[in-house]
Amino acid sequence: MVWLGLVLLIPLVYLLITFVSVQRAAFGATEAARSAGRAFVLAPDVQSARQRAFDAARVAMADQGVRLIRTQLQIVCHPHPTSCLQPGSTVEVDLRLQVSLPLLPDTFGRHPASVAVDASHVEPYGVYREAG
Repeated sequence: MVWLGLVLLIPLVYLLITFVSVQRAAFGATEAARSAGRAFVLAPDVQSARQRAFDAARVAMADQGVRLIRTQLQIVCHPHPTSCLQPGSTVEVDLRLQVSLPLLPDTFGRHPASVAVDASHVEPYGVYREAG
């Protein structure tokens, strides 16, 4: 009975750990995309807006224990890519990352299995605001 319990309990515990780590990253990605969009539209200019957006997303992901790389965060302004911080424009933030499955060893410097997590958020700049 003890052996049967261990044989069934170990995979169940691994599945729970995997589910928690993927859910943590998914929650962090959603919050990071939202925070990045808000930080972008509150910045005074486009250069500082991109840096502030990345910093806000990095902090939101760090709260969940996930490290964010700059290439995982994409920011696009609509209706034109050059219309950032213009009245009536919107900022679309896309965040895509791979969450490695826990407790699996690295093989040749790469993690063998991962789950894709992505989040998207669109933040309006506002029609009645001054251009940034």
